[in-house]
Amino acid sequence: MELTAQVLRDLPMQQHPNLIVGPEHFEDAGVYRVSADTAIVQTVDFFPPLVDDPVAFGRIAATNSLSDVYAMGGTPITALNIVGFPDKELPGEILNAILRGGAEQVAAAGAVIVGGHSVRDAEIKYGLAVTGTVHPDRVVTNGGAQPGDALVLTKPIGSGTLTSAAKRELIAESDLSECIAVMTTLNRDACAAMLAVGVNACTDVTGFGLLGHAFEVAEASGVTVEIEAGAVPLMQQAYDLAKQGVLTRTDKATLAFLGERLEVACADETLVHLLADAQTSGGLLISLAADRLDALMLEMQQRQVPAKCVGQVVPRTQRSIRVR
Repeated sequence: MELTAQVLRDLPMQQHPNLIVGPEHFEDAGVYRVSADTAIVQTVDFFPPLVDDPVAFGRIAATNSLSDVYAMGGTPITALNIVGFPDKELPGEILNAILRGGAEQVAAAGAVIVGGHSVRDAEIKYGLAVTGTVHPDRVVTNGGAQPGDALVLTKPIGSGTLTSAAKRELIAESDLSECIAVMTTLNRDACAAMLAVGVNACTDVTGFGLLGHAFEVAEASGVTVEIEAGAVPLMQQAYDLAKQGVLTRTDKATLAFLGERLEVACADETLVHLLADAQTSGGLLISLAADRLDALMLEMQQRQVPAKCVGQVVPRTQRSIRVR
C-alpha cells in the first residue's frame, strides 16, 4: 500500500475535461465521460491462484475484477482476459478450466468477453480488464462519505486467512467451501441495493483489507471512519486461524502504513490484524446517511445480501480510522 501511494505521488496527474475519476484517491476504477448520459468505467486486476480447483480460481479472479465496476455504481459490459501461464510445465486443460470459470462469472454479470492477452510465465496468473457503464451524474466514489453516515459491509471477512491456511495445509480444501462461495458472489445485487437507496460513498474490500480501504474512504472524504470491530462479520474458522498467526502478512504492512493515523481502542489484537488482512473479492463498504440505513438493509435483505452495519463516519480528527 505504501509503495503504491509513493509511486502514484511521483506520477504526473492526468487532467482531461471528460475524466470524471482518475487514480488520485485510490478509486476502484477510472471513469471517463463519453456523452452527456454515458460514462465508461474501466478497471483491471489479476493474481496467482488462491485455490487448487482451476475453475473455482477462474470464477474468483473474474468476480474480483468485476467488483471494481460495481463499487463505482456501474454495470459491467465487456471484459478482456489477462493470462500468465507456464505452458511448458502445465497442460492446456488447466488454462481451459480457468478461462471457463472466468467466462461463467462474466456471463452471470451480463457482460461478454471480447478477447484478451496471454504471456508465458513462471506461475499461473489470471484476471480481467473490465469495462462498464454508468451515468456521469450517478458515479459512486470513495470520496463522498459525510459525518453522521452509517457504514455497511456486504460480505464477511476472512478469505486471506482461510486461503493462506489451505496453502499451508492447515485446513483441507474442502474447508474452503464458504470462502469460495463468498469470493464467487458477484457484488451486483449489493450494488443494485445501494443504487436503489442512494449512498454517499463506496469501495470494495480487497488487497488492503477492511482497514486499508476504510482509510482510503476517510482520506478521500476528509472524515474519520469508526469501525466497530465486534460488528464485522467473519467467515467460519477465520478468527481461530488468525489467532494462530495464519494471515497473509498484508495485515502487518497495512497496520504499519496506517501508523499514527489509526487509533485502536479494541483490546482484541487478533481481530484488529484480521480486519487489516488482505481480502479477495470482498464485499462493498458503503457509507450512507444514517436515516437511509433501514431502507438499505431492507433492499439488501430482499436481494439476499448478508449486509451488516459495521461503523459510522464522524468529523475529521487527528486519526483517519478508529477501531473500537
